[in-house]
Amino acid sequence: MVTTDLSISIDGFAAGPRQSAEKPFGDGKVDALIRWMFEDGEASAAELAGIGGAGSYIMGRNMFGPDRGSFDLSWTGWWGDTPPYGAPVFVLSHHERESFELAGGTSFTFVNGIRPAFDLAVAAAQAAGSDRVAIAGGATTVNQFLAAGLIDELRLHISPVVLGSGERLFDRVPSVDLEQVSSRATSLVTHQVYRVLR
Repeated sequence: MVTTDLSISIDGFAAGPRQSAEKPFGDGKVDALIRWMFEDGEASAAELAGIGGAGSYIMGRNMFGPDRGSFDLSWTGWWGDTPPYGAPVFVLSHHERESFELAGGTSFTFVNGIRPAFDLAVAAAQAAGSDRVAIAGGATTVNQFLAAGLIDELRLHISPVVLGSGERLFDRVPSVDLEQVSSRATSLVTHQVYRVLR
C-alpha cells in the first residue's frame, strides 16, 4: 500500500511561497499547518502514530532541504542526526549525491524520477517486511505520484487557515476519484482519509 500524509491549509496549500533555510514552510501563517502535531496531544495521537511506521519513504528535494541546484554536502536534512523515519528514504533529485545513513536506521538515497524512486522504495519496504511505502511530501511530489496513479490512500490533515498562495495539493493533477474512508475533527485540524480509486 502506498500512503501519503499531508498537512494542508483549508485552501489546499502545504507550504507558503518563498521557502528557504530560514523558513522551511515559506511565508504566511504556515506554522498553523503543523500546529496540531505539537499541540493536539491525545486528540490526534492515532493520526500522528499513523504517519510513521512505513517500510520506506519518498520525498521531494525541497522537503529534504533548502538547496536548489548542486547539493551542499554538509546538509543532511532538517531533522538533525536522528531523523524520524527509521527506514530508507528516497529523495527525488536531478542532481547526483551519494547515499548516506544517519542514526536510528534512516538512510537517504537520491534518485532521478518518480518511477525509479517508487521501484526502489517498494523493494526496500518488502526487504524490511513491510507492505507500506509512504510519500512524505511535499505537495509537488504528492501531485506527481497522484497523477501517475501510484497512491492508494490520501490522508489529509486540514488546518483552519487560509494561506492564499504557495505549494498547492492537486495542482496539475488530472481528475482523481476518491472514496472517503474517514473524517474526524479537533479544534486544530480535520483529519480526512480517502482511498484513491483506480
